[in-house]
Amino acid sequence: MVLLMLTVNRGKEPNSLSFFPLTAAKGRRVSVKVGGQAVIEGVLMMGRNVAIAVRNEKGEIVVEHIGKRTPSSSKWFRIPFIRGLVSLYYSLYYGIYALNRSAEISTGEKMKKSESFWSLVLALALAVGLFLILPVFLVGLFKPLKDNEFLFSLTEGFFRVGLFLIYVAVISTFKDVKRLFQYHGAEHKTIHAFEASEPLVVQNIRKHSTIHPRCGTNFVMIFLIVSVIVFSLLGVAGPLSAIERVISRVVLIPIVMGLSYEFLRAASKGSRLLRVLSLPGLILQKMTTAEPDEKQIETAISALQAAIEEQDTSQQEVKKEGPEFFG
Repeated sequence: MVLLMLTVNRGKEPNSLSFFPLTAAKGRRVSVKVGGQAVIEGVLMMGRNVAIAVRNEKGEIVVEHIGKRTPSSSKWFRIPFIRGLVSLYYSLYYGIYALNRSAEISTGEKMKKSESFWSLVLALALAVGLFLILPVFLVGLFKPLKDNEFLFSLTEGFFRVGLFLIYVAVISTFKDVKRLFQYHGAEHKTIHAFEASEPLVVQNIRKHSTIHPRCGTNFVMIFLIVSVIVFSLLGVAGPLSAIERVISRVVLIPIVMGLSYEFLRAASKGSRLLRVLSLPGLILQKMTTAEPDEKQIETAISALQAAIEEQDTSQQEVKKEGPEFFG
């Protein structure tokens, strides 16, 4: 698995933080929207601020606050379609840094800036080459499809989804990735418990599902489906060449992302039709999450506590509307 790693501004120095029961009780309430992402031997959580909790070599939980700005703090987040790109930017910005820091904390070794840069370049090249360019040229081998842009895009979409599923299946056999998926499950379970206004203790969290409707995994599947529709419209003026198809896919990525985010946002509000259409993403989470152990759940609790710090939990209103911070 290629890990995206990038050095950005450091947060506070590492410090250990014990966890304690959290609950959203009665009283005046302040809106809190939370989300998260699994990192190496830990979890990133975003709430009032952004924090990571990672197990170090000694098995201790190390917590760092890595930022205060969240997607909803940006004025651009109020604009439909644009807010999807804003959310994705913050997810990548904090997610890449969190992967970098979690690798350092869990191994006790510092990452070189050159390693971070080339890891990022390789990951981007792999993503574009494997999931964008390769499907176009594979489907281009079938000559009958070249003159029908809709059928070409539909077949290309199936190829893209197939390649993605194969990729996930292959990396899920790696030991380190299996543990990453367990932390992903711990993150979802902890958020479920928080949104249910339950005390955040292991016994309560364990009963919840590892599947979350606002997970970034859902966004990926929705993106793949929406891309088929958008790309097929390009053939209205006539068939495209292979190079034109590749360029158009790259140029239209922001538009497809914006549409996909709005679809995910609408589905999270309770529309039955949209929930049915988001089922592929929920099913895919069966591959990208796994049942966590007690220590992994404790780590997720520590991350969430740090992310919602202000710190009177009796004054917090859990806000479920809108997609989770992608992860």
